[in-house]
Amino acid sequence: MRTGLVGSLPLLRHAAPTVPRRASRGRSLKVRSVDELRRPAARTQPHGPGVTPAFRGVITDWGGVMTSPIRDTVQVWLDSEGIDRDTYAAVMKLWVVTAYDPAADGNPVHALERGEITSDEFERLLAAKLVRRDGGQVLPEGLLSRMFAASMPCDPMYAAITALHAEGLRTCLLSNSWGSDGYPREVFGGMYHAVVISAEVGMRKPEERIFRHAAGLIGLAPGECVFIDDMEANVQAAEAMGMHAVLHTEPEATVRALGELFGMSLG
Repeated sequence: MRTGLVGSLPLLRHAAPTVPRRASRGRSLKVRSVDELRRPAARTQPHGPGVTPAFRGVITDWGGVMTSPIRDTVQVWLDSEGIDRDTYAAVMKLWVVTAYDPAADGNPVHALERGEITSDEFERLLAAKLVRRDGGQVLPEGLLSRMFAASMPCDPMYAAITALHAEGLRTCLLSNSWGSDGYPREVFGGMYHAVVISAEVGMRKPEERIFRHAAGLIGLAPGECVFIDDMEANVQAAEAMGMHAVLHTEPEATVRALGELFGMSLG
């Protein structure tokens, strides 16, 4: 669940709050087999017998959707370490803009999220560009862990995805990772049928291939999926390939939208 810019700048999105080692590829978690998931869902829409719902699954982002807002989390870190906000914002603005430019090459965010560099390498790159308000240097070791230490679960979203999972809808986590070891994988069994962490599969949002990979793991076509993300570029990419996408801004609004789409009371 990592990242973010402060103030009016866009936020980076990624994984969870601890610092990982280099991730291995091809480790997308499938809690059930695709054959199992192709069987009719238990109760996808409680509208009566014979009704075929338009959507049969949900794919969610992690940081900033299933967690507290990244912006708030990062601000706690900036304040606690006395890091100059303007310097941080300038660095992240440049990295964020090029991270979502299809023509960009050599972006540290691309490399981290695809698992092409380690967290340690990324931390050194970022720390070298930051300064503290007292003029001191920012310690690179453990930077990502410290940056996201204040992150908290988003209880309404946890409850909504758990309820959809329990109703037999197919659920998948699709996260651009700034590290793989900090996700609370112990809760995933009751929330997700499949988990896709970008650095573990060598792909990242908004690449079309990672959306197709996630939908395929839960045995659905893109048009059968609802996708939730707090990054507009990712939402637009999902829509372009046929998913119904929800731009997450507030948990209550997203939970309400899910309830309407699936004909369930989730609030």
